[in-house]
Amino acid sequence: MAATITGVGVGLGLSYSSKLTKRFSSSAGSSRCCVKMSVSVEEQKKNFTLKKSEEAFNVAKELMPGGVNSPVRAFKSVGGQPIVFDSVKGSHMWDIDGNEYIDYVGSWGPAIIGHADDQVLAALGETMKKGTSFGAPCLLENVLAEMVISAVPSIEMVRFVNSGTEACMGVLRLARAFTGRERIIKFEGCYHGHADPFLVKAGSGVATLGLPDSPGVPKGATYETLTAPFNDVSALENLFENNKGEIAAIILEPVVGNSGFIAPKPDFLNAIRRITKENGALLIFDEVMTGFRLAYGGAQEYFGVTPDLTTLGKIIGGGLPVGAYGGRRDIMEMVAPAGPMYQAGTLSGNPLAMTAGIHTLKRLKEPGTYEYLNKITGELTQGIIDAGKKAGHAICGGYISGMFGFFFTEGPVYNFEDAKKSDTTKFARFYRGMLEEGVYFAPSQFEAGFTSLAHSSDDIQHTIAAAEKVLRQI
Repeated sequence: MAATITGVGVGLGLSYSSKLTKRFSSSAGSSRCCVKMSVSVEEQKKNFTLKKSEEAFNVAKELMPGGVNSPVRAFKSVGGQPIVFDSVKGSHMWDIDGNEYIDYVGSWGPAIIGHADDQVLAALGETMKKGTSFGAPCLLENVLAEMVISAVPSIEMVRFVNSGTEACMGVLRLARAFTGRERIIKFEGCYHGHADPFLVKAGSGVATLGLPDSPGVPKGATYETLTAPFNDVSALENLFENNKGEIAAIILEPVVGNSGFIAPKPDFLNAIRRITKENGALLIFDEVMTGFRLAYGGAQEYFGVTPDLTTLGKIIGGGLPVGAYGGRRDIMEMVAPAGPMYQAGTLSGNPLAMTAGIHTLKRLKEPGTYEYLNKITGELTQGIIDAGKKAGHAICGGYISGMFGFFFTEGPVYNFEDAKKSDTTKFARFYRGMLEEGVYFAPSQFEAGFTSLAHSSDDIQHTIAAAEKVLRQI
């Protein structure tokens, strides 16, 4: 079960040379290689500056809303200067000022084998020689589809799309089409993309910015969306009692990652599975974040609970835009052109995303992969929690495999209301301090963190030492 611990080349006029050194660490009999690049600038800790990022971001604010293309990147909840990045490799990132960071965002989850993996890049190079998009079937779709179907217990057929949001939009329409019902249940703080029906008590960037919902979403779009607190079985039972025969599906993150890291209580997922079967509703696991991260078969393999439908994204595209939804054959055969439920996409199943996904999943299937992720993530999370308690802070957290999180509150944290008790002002100070120490976490208290196979023992120890220093200072 979940482990819970209570308690770059050239850019904007910048140029630098790179030195390559290799660092190796091993676990479960397999070697992990991380390539570390050192830029030709003075020691980062002595000369940490974000001057070039500030200049670039000021220009960006005149070109794009808020200067970004996804809200949480704007650092609204942590303050300070948003960082403009130049390059990534392995477990490290470099910004346009030449600062180097150990990365625990991983492009928000996809980079589970490390950034810019050599094998993935080589495969993409070969694929690009044949073209970047066909707008027609290609053999690579078959290969990745077979890999996904063989790995994920609930999936007998799969449809590839271009994002997690698109996957959740499609799966919701499918659930309603199959059941002939319209109402859905989601959990407070769970984020399923920015489609209108899901922007009700959503987590992620909505929580980060303090927005209750979103203007522009008509009442009719969310009228059939019911909500319950995560980990609250009685609230769920009451919703079914009060809406008999009307609920099409429950959709949830089996481990919440968009309110920070929140694991399900023992038997919570089993209870949901029982309730949906008793009421003729479908169970949908949104595994855009947890798919292929908690285990090769995702959270449903890890917890031993099989939903009717599943959404995927992030890892199955190996860092390229991708999404997917799949499930029982009798349900999926309603999707056009096999059935009447329409959904389409210009770039769906494009050869680049399929190639990156195939080679990422091949790496994840190697022996020792998830044992290694669990080991380093446990060391990291335990180290940060211990450092926080030693410095006198209220702090708690947890992890599963390559996914983790911590909150500045005594805890435990079982749902979004618990998560909101966290001291976000303290988190902001901690976050900015860690940046100066060369560690990059997600710029929000309400986002999970991610490790990768490229993270070394040195990375983990450096991060813990940095956390100890910053936690003493704040």
